[in-house]
Amino acid sequence: MEDTKHLAVFTTLLVERSPQALPMGAACVASAVKNSSLTKGFVRAELLTLTMEDEFLCGLSDDEKAEKVADKILLEFPSVDCVCMSVYVWSKTVLEKASLALKKKNGGIVIVAGGPEITANPLGMKGVDFSVAGEGELAVPKLLHSVFSSDKSGKREESFGIQGVFYLGDSSSVSGETYASAKAIPAELEELSSPWLDGTIRAGDYGGALWELARGCPFKCSYCYESKGYAKIRRFPQERLDAELELFAKEKIPQVFVLDPTYNADKKRALDMLRKIRRTCPATFFYFEARAEFIDAEIARAFASINCSVQFGLQSSDPLVLKNVNRSFNKNLFKKNVSLLNEHGVVFGFDLIYGLPGDSLGGFKNSIDFALGLYPNNLELFCLSVLPGTKLFEDAKGFGLEWQDFPPYHVVNSPSFKSGDLQKAERLSRAVNLFYTEGRAVPWFNSVVGMMREKPSVFFEGFSGFLESKKGGGGLADVLSLLQIEALQKEYVFLRLKSKGLQKYTALVGDIISLNGALSRCQGEGEECTLELSWHPDDLMSQYASDIPFFYANCGREKNRTRVFPTANGPDWTVL
Repeated sequence: MEDTKHLAVFTTLLVERSPQALPMGAACVASAVKNSSLTKGFVRAELLTLTMEDEFLCGLSDDEKAEKVADKILLEFPSVDCVCMSVYVWSKTVLEKASLALKKKNGGIVIVAGGPEITANPLGMKGVDFSVAGEGELAVPKLLHSVFSSDKSGKREESFGIQGVFYLGDSSSVSGETYASAKAIPAELEELSSPWLDGTIRAGDYGGALWELARGCPFKCSYCYESKGYAKIRRFPQERLDAELELFAKEKIPQVFVLDPTYNADKKRALDMLRKIRRTCPATFFYFEARAEFIDAEIARAFASINCSVQFGLQSSDPLVLKNVNRSFNKNLFKKNVSLLNEHGVVFGFDLIYGLPGDSLGGFKNSIDFALGLYPNNLELFCLSVLPGTKLFEDAKGFGLEWQDFPPYHVVNSPSFKSGDLQKAERLSRAVNLFYTEGRAVPWFNSVVGMMREKPSVFFEGFSGFLESKKGGGGLADVLSLLQIEALQKEYVFLRLKSKGLQKYTALVGDIISLNGALSRCQGEGEECTLELSWHPDDLMSQYASDIPFFYANCGREKNRTRVFPTANGPDWTVL
């Protein structure tokens, strides 16, 4: 083994720098290179995190961003020998251009690309020397050892016989068509080093952590990369997870996003881990993805015993639409199990996708109405992406789908969801996100809309038009504070009350929105404030306030000034 260290920089381009958006894939492969017997002491692995929000990239075109990314890599690591890029839907265009720019600036740099976009099409990215399809922890150390070994330094015209590795040669002539390939051989998870434990990545740099508990998924939803992945769940060894949990506790990590798409598929393991979290990291907030059909009272109680939120991929409330993408759905069971979460006070949210094969604008609205009727803490709405490398990509033309042939591959037309309706769904999704999710409206939303005898989707269609009128008048900023969103909520709700002859409830509804908003900001941001209220806060936060007409008729007014403030046990209030 040579004494000379070759420098390999592992990088990606994230949408933002946050606990949810950190370079986990690049860090895992960099950690493997650090610890592999083939590259340890031979290749020095460095992690470089780049984001679209970085000041030096803001406001630039893709071409300009690419030049800046190339310059940044060379400035930070002037002696770099190899750049390994983790490529995703949102970053492919810029990273491809950055690869070409790097080659122009230093033709001797070896560029390796991997990640979901490359796995789907290993021969579809210009400017790179090698691509790696599938998991890279075994393949990349083998590749770097081969590339930098003196006896093979002149043999870059081949992939060195490594499964899942492809030599791209003259990248200017690479085809953009999807390439069906053998993926790299995955490592046994117990053999992998932890990028958290070996210091490759530090949670403190991102305000939290992505915590990988397992790989693979037993379900085969056709729009997901896992639709053509490994059929079984592979779990990381408990000893590693325990050590990582201890590290998060030691470093006082505020939030952890758990990477396990079916966390509660194994009930015993899920319960055991929740008990360990409660003992080890009681102050940390955890985010889980779970399947509603596996929820029972015991699991609900366990989730309620820690600081957490649970996200469920509902996607649609129409069983026939879900069947088209290889998902099953029992609406009654879903409602029953979600009610257990509400019963035990678990924070949870849903994902919905518009543009699914067989769905329509009306069906999407029905899904919104169904979802919001279950009181989720958030509702995440997405346009369907027909991702290369998924089963849906193969089936899409049979469904009559039309989609972008470039990232993010959004569907643009279908027999049942025409392009104009997709645009309406996009505007409706933005309205729901701003008013309900960003506006933290869950405590009072159903009470207010129920009093109006209006479906949530109709209410939000009106709010979408309301927002458009604000934008047209130049009265709406691109980024809104919580107080600005609250002001919009009140203005729109008051207009709706008046239009339905319910304006007598305006002051009461205003008090309910104001007090819940203040408590939310106190809980989330530690903000203290003083409110001018017309009803006593104890009454406003009672169960009777959920029936607004009853409350209005039976609870007397009591004008007051109420101070909302944080305590060790959460937000509290006192009447001044």
